[in-house]
Amino acid sequence: MRCLLVEDEPLARLRLEEYIRRIPFLSLCGAVDNGLDALVILQQEPIDLVFLDIEMDGITGLQLLEALPAPPAVVLTTAYDQYALRAFDLQVVDYLLKPYSFERFLQAVTRARQRTGKSPEEVLPSFLFVKTEYRLQKVAFEQILYIEGMRDYRRLHLTAEKIMTLETFSALEQRLPRPQFCRVHKSYLVALDKIESVERDRIYLGPVVLPISNTYRDEFYARIGRSSS
Repeated sequence: MRCLLVEDEPLARLRLEEYIRRIPFLSLCGAVDNGLDALVILQQEPIDLVFLDIEMDGITGLQLLEALPAPPAVVLTTAYDQYALRAFDLQVVDYLLKPYSFERFLQAVTRARQRTGKSPEEVLPSFLFVKTEYRLQKVAFEQILYIEGMRDYRRLHLTAEKIMTLETFSALEQRLPRPQFCRVHKSYLVALDKIESVERDRIYLGPVVLPISNTYRDEFYARIGRSSS
């Protein structure tokens, strides 16, 4: 599901972004801190689900919702419970009171998916577009071996070529399917199905050897179903 995050609290926005990354069938298409920017995106892009704060500068979340002639599925995220009745009059999917757990977030997302009638197979893409110096280049997930950080650049090592981009690791991770890719080092992100072997915190992809750092060690071994000890 293509989703939009509208939240003016930086910490709350970061937490939501992390929650979204943990769910394979969600794809974060944008994160803004006000209703006007959200309105522009909703008018220009196909969005399936909006995580919407209520109390914001400018127009409120409810005012934004009322301004949309055909709103997508909406999950309200707020610290205030007094808007619940009005929110459900507007047919929101769910009403999350801050602070909320990942489990509660997952319940809301599941309801949204059921309402839209979309399954993971229908909405998960098999590719992404990467911004290079002169163009947007289509890259199939299955072509990616690993991604390397090089100061301000990221180098995508593909089966047949290499691509340089200024996109950050964070931006790329948001658009890559989490079950297939894992960060293993501050400078490396690897396609799990391309790994040939792992030995002494080293990943082998043919002649290429990538290090596993302590920061990402436990997560990596958990993802491949092994203990890091």
